[in-house]
Formats: sequence, structure tokens, C-alpha cells
Amino acid sequence: MDDARVTTAHTETPTDRVPGRAWTIRLTGHSDRSATVSCTTAACRMPPRSKDLAALRAFAAQHAAAHAKAATVRPNAWCHCGSTRCEAHPDTSTHCAGAVTLILRHDPTVGRVWTIEEVCAACAPLIPHTTVVARAARPRPSVEQPAAAVPAPARARCPRRLLLTRHGARRRRSGTRPPLGPAHAAPAASTHRPTLTAAGLGENV
Repeated sequence: MDDARVTTAHTETPTDRVPGRAWTIRLTGHSDRSATVSCTTAACRMPPRSKDLAALRAFAAQHAAAHAKAATVRPNAWCHCGSTRCEAHPDTSTHCAGAVTLILRHDPTVGRVWTIEEVCAACAPLIPHTTVVARAARPRPSVEQPAAAVPAPARARCPRRLLLTRHGARRRRSGTRPPLGPAHAAPAASTHRPTLTAAGLGENV
């Protein structure tokens, strides 16, 4: 007996809500004591009708497990149980909430039906004969990058003026100008015309 594995490509964005999916594999008996296995996915290949009920039941269980393994739980799916008015747990009411969960339902006392469903985390523990197969991965929260520190602009420094002394030596000018004494009195105006020598200093000629 061949086991069919189903893969589905999804094009919806993670923010778009989509209906929850469900797959049902059923073993149906006939009057001649034979049975057949059916799947709600039409593309799946089923074995032929047979009286070997044990082999058909084993195939149905393996086929349900293959569906559960191939399915990717979608975090944006609606609860399939809620879409059926929570008929799977009529004695316990709840409000659909929580992350999307993939479950496998099978009542061993009956042994004829296997169902894989996308349901919410609130409904999953209330449905009898249920095994949680997988849970939707929660999106990772984005980590905000700290803003880059902007260095303060450098303070502009006023260049100190350089003065030429009488003998050409450079002296830095301070904030306050000292008074001129007799020794620092300005020289009397000369009638001679200064010229520049090669050293760059003025001399009287």
C-alpha cells in the first residue's frame, strides 16, 4: 500500500487570516466484510478495497501521520473547531484564543476515523482523543536598534593674534593688554624708510 504525502505552497501573507484546515481519513466497512480507506484530499492515493482490515487500519493511521508531518502550521489560521461552532467539545464552551495548534484526533474504541485539524490553543485540550502534533512558531519580536549617538560639535577656538615686537620676536597676545611703560614706549616716528631684508625683518637704512 502506498502512502501519500501532501505538500502545499501558501501565498498568503502572515497577517492575512485564513480558514483552518482539516484532513479526515476514514475506514468504511461494507456488507461483504470488506472495507475501503478514503481521504478528504482527492489527490491522495488510497489502497483498493480489501478484507484485510488490519492492513487497511494500519495504512489509515500512517496516512494520517503523513498528513500531520507534511502540514506546516500557519500562525494566521482561524480555529477549525470554532468554525464548526465547537461541535468537537459540546459539553465545554470556550472562546477561541491562543496560538494555532495542529492536532490529531482518533478514538481507538471506534478505530475508523483519523482527523488532523488546525485549532486554537483554547479548543485543543477540550477535544477528546486528541494528540498535539505541532504548534505554530511565534514571530520573533523585532529588537529596536539604539539611536547612534551624535557627537557634539567641536567648539571653535579663536586663534590668538601674533604681534611682532620691536626686534621681530613673536609674542602671543593675551586677553588683556598690559599698559606700556617707559621701557615699552612706542619708538618715535622715523623719517627713514624701512626696507625688507632677506630675513623678513624691517631695518632702518
